[in-house]
Amino acid sequence: MEEIKKKQAISLAEVKEILGKVDVEEMDQIQRWTYDYVSKFATTDSKEAKEMKKELVKVCELTEDEAVEIVNIRPTSLAELRSFTFGWKKLILAETLEKMLKIIKGHS
Repeated sequence: MEEIKKKQAISLAEVKEILGKVDVEEMDQIQRWTYDYVSKFATTDSKEAKEMKKELVKVCELTEDEAVEIVNIRPTSLAELRSFTFGWKKLILAETLEKMLKIIKGHS
């Protein structure tokens, strides 16, 4: 078992990029299931996902975990965005939600 060197929240697109570099024949069962999942559900490419995550953290002051959640789900309306941010149990101003939505739409 390899030692964990770094722990970081990454998007589905980033997982797809990482696993895409591994020969499918060399993957264990969990890696294959994960790769199948991200191949179906990653909605953007890795570069775009990284840029969106970075912008959400910087402009909207989200944590990396929060930004990854938004990148993965890519809500398309304020109501949908509110339903996800509500679970974070912190106040997100309407102005910040608007900025988040603008960032998401800017990376569509």
